[in-house]
Amino acid sequence: MVIVGGGFSGAMLAARLAERGQASTLIERGDAFGPGVAYSTSNDAHRLNVRAGRMSAVVDRPADFVDWLTTRHPDQADANGFAPRRLYGLYVRDRLSATEAAHPGLIRRVTGAVIAVEGRSAILSTGERIEGRAVVLATGNPAPRTTPTGEDGRIIANPWTPDALTRVRPDDDVLILGTGLTMVDVLLTLSSQGWRGRATAASRRGLLPRAHGPHHDAPIDLPPEALTGPLSRRLAVARRLARTHGWRRVMEGYRPITLELWQAATEAERARFLRRLRPWWDVHRHRIAPEIAAELDQLIHEDRLTVRAGRVLGIEPSADRVAVRLAANHAEQTLSAPWLIDCTGPGHDAATTPLTAALIAEGRARLDPLRLGLDLDPDGRVRRADGTPDPDLYVLGPPARAAFWETVAVPDIRQRIEALVRALNV
Repeated sequence: MVIVGGGFSGAMLAARLAERGQASTLIERGDAFGPGVAYSTSNDAHRLNVRAGRMSAVVDRPADFVDWLTTRHPDQADANGFAPRRLYGLYVRDRLSATEAAHPGLIRRVTGAVIAVEGRSAILSTGERIEGRAVVLATGNPAPRTTPTGEDGRIIANPWTPDALTRVRPDDDVLILGTGLTMVDVLLTLSSQGWRGRATAASRRGLLPRAHGPHHDAPIDLPPEALTGPLSRRLAVARRLARTHGWRRVMEGYRPITLELWQAATEAERARFLRRLRPWWDVHRHRIAPEIAAELDQLIHEDRLTVRAGRVLGIEPSADRVAVRLAANHAEQTLSAPWLIDCTGPGHDAATTPLTAALIAEGRARLDPLRLGLDLDPDGRVRRADGTPDPDLYVLGPPARAAFWETVAVPDIRQRIEALVRALNV
């Protein structure tokens, strides 16, 4: 098996395959196999967004991560807590290394950039061809693409590049595009480096991620009227249930059946969900640790964080500032600060990413009807231009969202890994 991408998805797939006796080659652009972008942070202010007790990388060993914490970092071994993401990155690396030791010769690591996929082979920028019984694209989350990517020094287009935020001085004000999880991490990073300025964060709806409760919320059994029929009726039922049982329990009720609901939805229903409900789904589904939510609340209370709702009309950098024109409430306003930070989230665009764009151009792949990503079959196989699945090409992790929707969080990805292993008949 050839796995393109050595972050969490690719590394844990390689480990699972090795445990089944299947060899794979794991190709990563950099030299950090396992953590990926999300778990490569060295800042312990960046916490997991899921309780440690639910973060095992292995479906049939639910306590694996907490057991690892108990052995390696006992002060963080709280199944109900939200451990630093740095530690989770170390856990993923350890699991990969331990699997290699237990199953020698079944995982080959290759550092390099894949520029093309031909048949069952990945072609590296060096010209090397790596062949396997199939190719799995597990390329993770790309950088944001909302802001200009030129050399303008006042726009931080990708806050995840090393030292991207060190240019922000302690008293500088900042503008942030996006009010989701990336914005939260950026504010935590700035605060940890002594930043005392003010931030104005803008998004289309102006919604902040909601917080987890003090303990895991037990899911409720959703009635049939919450699962079928028009989206407007389902939403009304969900709101009624939330008033009775609490919205967290309602969201936990949806969690195990989200994939089933997404795959059963028509194209029109998916489009309406994306257009009308997605922002609210995201902030309730992908929550943050209570202590992180408290820090955000404190910044707002101190008037150091202002959240605006509006549509970006234009971005105008100058020598020492960046201005953003925003349309809100049928009026236009201009926000200005020394820095603009793009926190709009991963810039998934299979049509323009060179590797997948080439597959589309040759007819080996096609976009899904809503252009969320490559069109896949229920097993994660790429659909060719004529709609038939390619038996030699799969997608795993965040780039598979068009077919599976929730493919970002570890609990969802580990389920997809198990399904992919079964599809490969390993």
